[in-house]
Amino acid sequence: MVNLRVILADDHPFVLLGVRSALSAHSDIMIAGEAASPAALIDLLQRVACDVLVTDLTMPEVDGTAEDGLRLIRRIRDQWPTLRIVVLTSLTHTAILRSVISDGAVSMLNKTEPMTELVAAIRSASTGCTYISRSILEALARLDSDPGAMLQMRRLSPRESEVIGMFAQGQSISEIARALGRDVRTVSRQKRFAMTKLGVTNDPGLFAYVRAHGAI
Repeated sequence: MVNLRVILADDHPFVLLGVRSALSAHSDIMIAGEAASPAALIDLLQRVACDVLVTDLTMPEVDGTAEDGLRLIRRIRDQWPTLRIVVLTSLTHTAILRSVISDGAVSMLNKTEPMTELVAAIRSASTGCTYISRSILEALARLDSDPGAMLQMRRLSPRESEVIGMFAQGQSISEIARALGRDVRTVSRQKRFAMTKLGVTNDPGLFAYVRAHGAI
């Protein structure tokens, strides 16, 4: 039986441990390497050949800086176009999930799915087929049934839009406050309110949303 060479990427050690343990029970799957950050993953892909990448979507760098998960997936797709990708995520923002799988080459499962489904996704991906778990398909269907959902998420005030736009370009809260002549607490509050309206809960999710939908 031919082994499927799989690389695992997640910043949570216990997730890596659980996935590694589950996959080790299958003789046709071989763990070719593991990474805990986007930079480590890119370095590993440059050195180690694999058939399927199983990766989290929102991994921070080692120094704690947020990484745009959507940009990471697109970079990998550009540099390794034949590599099949299975995204294993806890992210629930449907607009971001749709953007990730929009090119039809990325499989996706929620981290709450049983490991047997991950095995099925890896095997399916290795044959060139896309695998999307039922929970994610149901979430996307709910988004489709509510045409006003995206409009509601984009109703930011002009000041909130300004802050989010500058933050997405890489400026810190302190830098934004100085540039706009506002108090740091005010800018932080405006960013927090905007994220609530957009339906994102962390900085990686915010970067991914802006990347998926352009300027707000």
